[in-house]
Order: sequence, then structure tokens, then C-alpha cells
Amino acid sequence: MSAAPDRPRRRLSAAERRDELLDAAGEVFARSGYHGTSLEEIAATAGVSKALIYEHFDSKRELHAELVDRHASEIFRRLQTNAESGSTGEERLRGGIDAFLSFVEEHRDAWKALFRDAGDPEVAEAIAGVQQQAVGVIAALMAADPDMREDPRVDPAQRALFLEAHAGLLAGAIQALANWWHDHQHISREVVTDRAMEFCWTGLERLSTGDRRSRSAGRSD
Repeated sequence: MSAAPDRPRRRLSAAERRDELLDAAGEVFARSGYHGTSLEEIAATAGVSKALIYEHFDSKRELHAELVDRHASEIFRRLQTNAESGSTGEERLRGGIDAFLSFVEEHRDAWKALFRDAGDPEVAEAIAGVQQQAVGVIAALMAADPDMREDPRVDPAQRALFLEAHAGLLAGAIQALANWWHDHQHISREVVTDRAMEFCWTGLERLSTGDRRSRSAGRSD
């Protein structure tokens, strides 16, 4: 009895092929870093030719930038969904932090690929763009908090800048925590979230109630 002929592989759409290439690129970038990765290695991992990569991406830098954007979009989607689900400011903050850390936990390689080479001049612009976008998302969530009270000592024109400053502090702290957690993966996500809340919530709780400790709260100089 003759063997059944191999079934032809299903032809992928352009979007499906790009997703396949991005998956392969994420695996290789996480393993080898940006400069240690070649398009030949990405092509081999995806099971395609290098020429096919150039049908979808002009360069390794463009491929990396789209991969960063893909991961960032998923992180922001989770932040938006989970941070808005809580009924109090504390619940929304915990939900947002846990949503972010859940991405890190589920996609360790993606996180490593996302920030491993953040200081590299060739990828720093893309990473900085994502970080600035994260600050904007967090600031918008803080501004939309119904429990947030406006401090009468603060010039309304400065309020958005202050929210941006607090959002930058929060984003930087949680990113640093995620990097630390990558090297201490035996610690549960719940415990890491608890430690983050211990660090972040006291200050944000004071912000939401208008309780500031500085006598220069309304100054811009």
C-alpha cells in the first residue's frame, strides 16, 4: 500500500505571514539580542527564505520595531481592561500592575526581547517611544479616576504635568521591578504585586485625596 501523498501547506495571508515572522523574530531576539541576531537566523527559525522576510520588512530594525509595538499594544490593552475594572483607586492600581506583570509572566521571552537592548542606539528610539506611550496611558488612567480630587493649591494648567510626572515614576518603578523579577522567577506574581502596591499606593492615595507634603505644590519653578 503506497504512502499517502503529503498535503500541501496552506498558503498564508500576508498578515499571517507577518505574524509568523514576528513570532520567529521574538524567539531569536530574546535568545541572541539585537546585534547577535541575523535575518538569516530569523528566516531559518521561521522556515522561510531571507528573501521572503524582505517582502514584509525592509530591515532588521523595522522588524524589531514592529515586534516592540506588537508587545506594547498587548500590554496597553491589558492595562486598560484591568485598571478600569476596579471599583476603587487601589483596586484599579492593583489590577493594572497585575495585568502588566501577567504579561511578563506569560511572555518571559517577549519581555526580554522588549527591554534587553534598550540602551542600544539602534533600538533605543523604539523603546523610548513605547515608554513614553506607557506614561501617557497611565497618566490618562489616573486622570480618569473618579476618586481623584483636585488640589486647590495646584494651578490647573500644571495638573496634567504633575500627573505625567507621577505616571513616569510609576512606569519606571514597575518596569524596574519586572526586570528584577526576571532574575527571581521563583517569587510568585501575587507577591511581586503586593510589594509593588506597598511601594506605589501610599503616594498615589495621597495624590487622589489632594494630600501633598510639599509647600511648593503650586509652584512651577
